[in-house]
Amino acid sequence: MPVDKFIPQLQKEIDTLIETGTAKGAEQVVVSVIKATGSTGPRFLLKGHGDKQFLRMNANSYLGMSLRDDLLEAEETGARAFGVGPGAVRFISGTYEPHLLLEKKLASFHSRTGCMITSAAYTSVLGVMVSLITPETLIISDELNHNCIINAMKLARPKGKKIYKHLDLAQLEEQIKESIGSCDSILVITDGVFSMRGDYAPLDKIAALCKQYNDRFERGILFVVDDSHGVGAYGATGRGTEELCQADGIDILVGTLGKAFGVNGGYIVSDKTIVEYLREKNPLYIYTNPITPSEAAAALKSVEIVDSPEGLALLKHLAAMTQKFEQGLVNLGYETIPSPHPVVPLVVRDTEKTTKLVAFLRENGILATGLNYPVVPHGDQLIRFQVSADHTESDIDYALSVLAKFNS
Repeated sequence: MPVDKFIPQLQKEIDTLIETGTAKGAEQVVVSVIKATGSTGPRFLLKGHGDKQFLRMNANSYLGMSLRDDLLEAEETGARAFGVGPGAVRFISGTYEPHLLLEKKLASFHSRTGCMITSAAYTSVLGVMVSLITPETLIISDELNHNCIINAMKLARPKGKKIYKHLDLAQLEEQIKESIGSCDSILVITDGVFSMRGDYAPLDKIAALCKQYNDRFERGILFVVDDSHGVGAYGATGRGTEELCQADGIDILVGTLGKAFGVNGGYIVSDKTIVEYLREKNPLYIYTNPITPSEAAAALKSVEIVDSPEGLALLKHLAAMTQKFEQGLVNLGYETIPSPHPVVPLVVRDTEKTTKLVAFLRENGILATGLNYPVVPHGDQLIRFQVSADHTESDIDYALSVLAKFNS
């Protein structure tokens, strides 16, 4: 069989990943979840570890929504009403009422006139860029942008690409200026929150640069932000980095339903005409099934909670736990990257020590993510902790006590 020649080559590449320490390796399998009790947040049981309970500090569920009874009830009600799958893509017969209600709510939540939900935030970014970029469009991107943006730049086939150093707005402005006359439009794109580090882009200043030079290009400058880690995780009312920076002028905002909102899927909010165009031209939307109606119902419930006094209380608690953990790292002598976002990195700057510390945390029942080269540059090795609103003060104190033992 022809595949007999192909398989050894794949195995060779897998072996190389293992030898260099860059393989993802076997996946952790959650076999049970123990809900929060009293002063203790949720605990997770993993396959192969018996009854050992783990404090999960490596999840994107920043508000702890996925375990809430009201979301479980909303999804179950939706499934019983509409079934467990959409059965078709949106433009055929796969659009259900919960999809439309969710899109209306998200548009309102973000003060936009249009919204479309997608199968994932990753495909949201791909679809936006592939659909809107022409052979006369230039892309300008932060060097630490997410993998979805990197791959979208490859697939979009623009006239050219420029990468500015992380958060270097002087270089961004220079790249815009030097592009005048060489293309008819520019698409500036950035993460809102940079998920490996927890720092964020000054969206207000970037938007101002785009506005300043917009008229120098025939079709203008389009400013796109992927704030999948920001929305629902911070900002006074959970509107993410846009709210934190009080930014005005973001043309397209990409978010996710699978992180702070605790469900599944992605979405795009923008002017209704842009959204209408994307419904007609975005192949990743047109030819892909949507999230299920029941997921849309659960996500709608989640957004409603965030957009309420209860949501404000959750955000306040999350901010307090984030600050407590970040300050605790500093007090223990660890290096971190200050930010109000609940991604709290412990900067190690050494691959071997990073690996040992992750193993030590795991031995003591704490799940955290070690990031080594080439995921991060040499010298930037770190452990990414992610705080959640379902973490308690006791949980944070325990995590810090384990880190104190390693540091002693």
